[in-house]
Amino acid sequence: MTLSELLPSLGCEAADLLEPGVWPRSTRLGPGGELLFAGAPVSHLAARFGTPAYLLDEDEVRQNARAYRRALPDAEVAYASKALCTRAVLRWVAEEGLSLDTCSAGEIAVARSVGFPAERILLHGNAKTPEDLKAALSYGVRRIVVDSLDEIEQLGALATGAQQVLIRVTPDVSAGTHAAITTGTEGQKFGFSLREEVRDNLGRAVSAVLAQPGLRLVGLHCHIGSQVSRVDFYELAARKMIGVLAGLRETHGVTLRELDLGGGHAVRYLPGDTGFDIDGYVRRLRVALAYECASHGFPSPKLTIEPGRAIVGPAGITVYRVCAVKRGSRTFVAVDGGMSDNARPALYGAAYTARLIGRRSRSVRRPMTVVGRHCESGDVLADGLALPDDVHPGDLLAVPCTGAYHHSLASNYNLVGRPPVVGVSRGTATLLVRRETEEDLLKRDLG
Repeated sequence: MTLSELLPSLGCEAADLLEPGVWPRSTRLGPGGELLFAGAPVSHLAARFGTPAYLLDEDEVRQNARAYRRALPDAEVAYASKALCTRAVLRWVAEEGLSLDTCSAGEIAVARSVGFPAERILLHGNAKTPEDLKAALSYGVRRIVVDSLDEIEQLGALATGAQQVLIRVTPDVSAGTHAAITTGTEGQKFGFSLREEVRDNLGRAVSAVLAQPGLRLVGLHCHIGSQVSRVDFYELAARKMIGVLAGLRETHGVTLRELDLGGGHAVRYLPGDTGFDIDGYVRRLRVALAYECASHGFPSPKLTIEPGRAIVGPAGITVYRVCAVKRGSRTFVAVDGGMSDNARPALYGAAYTARLIGRRSRSVRRPMTVVGRHCESGDVLADGLALPDDVHPGDLLAVPCTGAYHHSLASNYNLVGRPPVVGVSRGTATLLVRRETEEDLLKRDLG
């Protein structure tokens, strides 16, 4: 008997099933249309914490971190905190043995507040402020990735010891992602170019770092983009970077022993999306690095990678409450959140799925557009989504794969408070970040 034949006998339809690979691993369908998340009924969590709310499975975050450590036991795995930077998340990844990639004094402050080991922290950014650099130096952040000649000069003036430095290189590798999240190609703001006509900029950067008594050049860094699913792009970047390391040894007499290949590993947002093959990545990367190092007679560098989305993204869901349903040439389902808690669809057309939870409906499913509450036509969370025809105000909708770049990108547009972040583990829910209130919004307005 096929699955489609079996479902009616169980009182289920295909639409009652969770899309494989999209929802967190702990998610289950319960009786009466309930959604169980990390052992807790989501409708109960919505009643307790309100909506919209970000829910995060602590155990899945930890499992994802462990999977990277197992796959790359000889490399450094640095969690990219820009994906989701809260005290609890940084505590979890620290306990799992990961290092930390930060981009600002604020992210360093969160790391410092939980005692994240400074020797396991990197600082990134193409336009670091003096406050960013001072925060890194005061906490003893071991490595700073420099991105411009101006920054090298500023850091050199502030550093008093042997601050370890990596130089960010633009490897000119297109990762096949949206232009807004492509970071490794020519003509964008990150790193020093490898193009022949401007290649001397990298040489000048190396010379500038070497000339600063308070800086110690230890390696190179690159990042090719975000939501990258194809392993061969990383392989190409690694091959290029070994060639650059070998070239710098010839031109500057320095053997740099660290190579950071960044992160950006893809996760599944929709059924049919291609995820990231971490095992294939490791196999091809090892072969590429071994071959290029042997070809150039260059010692194998210490490798660092920086997954962020892949650690927390699949572990999260967002729950909304329906406010209104408008039926016409299109059916719009308006919820109590929107682009202030999920900016990705408006920023670069990111697509999501969602499902009705908390009750079971046998109504015909029709294509609908889930929209937010904000004063923008582009405030669309999911388009062409098959939802039951009887969806109505008060219903709950859940959106999967929202652990990364949702809380981090959240705003106060229309002076809407940002949602809470709720950690869930084995049926127990803990408030990690409380909901932002109107009082919070008024505290900063001193007029």
